[in-house]
Parts: sequence; C-alpha cells; structure tokens
Amino acid sequence: MLITTTPFRVSFFGGGTDLPSFYRLEPGGVLSTTIAAHMYITVHRLSSLYPFKYRLSYSRTELAASVSEIKHPVFRECLKLLQIREPMEITSIADIPARTGLGSSSSFTVGLLHALHAFKGEYASPEQLAEEACRVEIDKLKEPIGRQDQYAAAFGGLRRYTFIDDGTVSVRPVICRAEVLRRLFDSLLMFYVGGNRDARDILTAQNALAPEKLPVLRRMRDLSEEGERILRRGGRGLKDFGALLDENWKLKKSLAPGICPPAIDRWYARARKAGAAGGKLLGAGGTGFLLLFVEKKNRPSVRRALRGLIEQPVVFEPEGSRLIYVGREHTSGR
Repeated sequence: MLITTTPFRVSFFGGGTDLPSFYRLEPGGVLSTTIAAHMYITVHRLSSLYPFKYRLSYSRTELAASVSEIKHPVFRECLKLLQIREPMEITSIADIPARTGLGSSSSFTVGLLHALHAFKGEYASPEQLAEEACRVEIDKLKEPIGRQDQYAAAFGGLRRYTFIDDGTVSVRPVICRAEVLRRLFDSLLMFYVGGNRDARDILTAQNALAPEKLPVLRRMRDLSEEGERILRRGGRGLKDFGALLDENWKLKKSLAPGICPPAIDRWYARARKAGAAGGKLLGAGGTGFLLLFVEKKNRPSVRRALRGLIEQPVVFEPEGSRLIYVGREHTSGR
C-alpha cells in the first residue's frame, strides 16, 4: 500500500489571471499559500482472486474490469496517462468537502498522480506532477480552469506563480521572516458560507468575458506582486495586506455574474463592520469559504458578527504533495 497527502490552497490575489484567456495575452500572477487541510490517496495492489480489476472509493464505490470502464474521469485519465494495467484499489479521503473553493479537485489529481508514480517505482518532481495534472484536467477533460491549483498542490508553501503565454509557470517562494509569516496566519479567519457549487459555469463565463475585463484582471495580477512586497517587507505595513484583499474582492465581483450571491455579500459587510480589514470568497465564487484578514483586537467582534457560520482554522502548510507511507511491495516490477 502507498499513501500520499496533498494540501489544499488559499489563493490571496490574482485568481483568473492563471486562465489562458488572460495569460495568452500577457503574464498572469497569483499569490497563494497551502494550508493544513489535505487530500489523502491510498493505492493498494489487488489480488487476482477478486472478480474485478479496479476498485475505486470516493463519494461512491466503483468496480471495473478495465480502465476504459471507469466512470470517474480523473481516475480513468490518470491511469491512462501512466499506462497502469495492474489490478488495484484506490481510495480518496479529504479533510474538507470538495467544491468549497480550496482547490481540492487539483489536490486530488496531483495526489493521485503522485501515488501512481510511486506505485510504478518512479520519482515525480513537483513540476512534473503539476504539469501532468494540468494535462489531465485541462487538456484531456477540458475543464475551464486555470493552472494555479495544480502548482500550489504540488509545490506547497507560500509562493507567487507567474503564468507565461506559452503555458509555462514560474514558481517563486515568498521569502519573509518567520515572524511575518506567523503574524499573517494569526490575522486570517476563514468561515464556511455553505454549498458545494461546481465552479464550471462561473469559470466558463469568466473566460468568455476576459477580453473586456483585461484592466480588472491586470490590476488583480498586480495585487499579487504588491502583496508579496508587503510580506517581504514585513513591519507594520502588514495590515495593508488586508486592504489589498478588500480591493481584490471588489475587483473579482465584477468579473462575471454569480461570483458573489447577496447572502455572502451580507456576511462580508458584517465582517467589515465588525473590524475585518478585508477578505475574499475563495475559489471561483458562488459558495465555499470566506477568508478574512482581521487584526487580533478585532477577532472577537468579527467572530460574534459571523456566529451563524462555521469557522475553519487556517494553519500554514509549508510542503506540497508528499508520499507518507510505502508498504513492502509497491512497484510494478516486484
């Protein structure tokens, strides 16, 4: 048996500029971090005594005699990509439900590819895992998504990603003092606003509207650079990070219909009135988690203002996808 753990991400600035509708015209930029919430993938070789070749467990259980019979598209395409034909059981377990704006779909794909490479006795670099995940999700399955989630899941940590017109991605860690990083995470509150809406409709609309929204997207891209500068500089200016989140939130709402339902706007207004410096709805929009930047003195009042919502701790995760367990027999050559 093999087990991989792959983190979820929180994207601060630049979401939408990782879509080809933007970075084919000019470089995109995203500032994001991974958090201590994970996707776990287990892979186990099946005995030939079973009357099926593949058993896949996720929100349902699939039994299949061949890869082509597998209904779950990511399982099917990852097995095809790595040309795995051995009988196996694969399971997925997540700390947080899917479709809540934390990049869980790409964490699933990256973690699965990592486990399958290990099953074959192969090492796969973070860049390889990210690119293969993009190939599966974007090229094979035609998902209308960007490239930030796959890279965040594979590399982990607090990083700035630059998206180039030829599809390449530059990955740069944000170098800041440990005290600054601690203060940043001490200032973040995250609340679940409900739902698990599929982001495809919003992202499809955002892609279509990108040409007329270039000035907005350009500013969101630039905010990722400004946010990085604030963290590198540290000092008292860290509170400006919250103000940038507020600006980013206002810009994002203008990108496509459905990004911010009225109920979420009301929660955000309550948080701001209670002392939050800024925040954003994570993911493409519609549902999921509301992230807020709140100075320590205002945290009790913000929690009271949002007491109808479930709070999720925001803890820094410095690493990307990892192999955390390897059984005695785990390569296809044994």
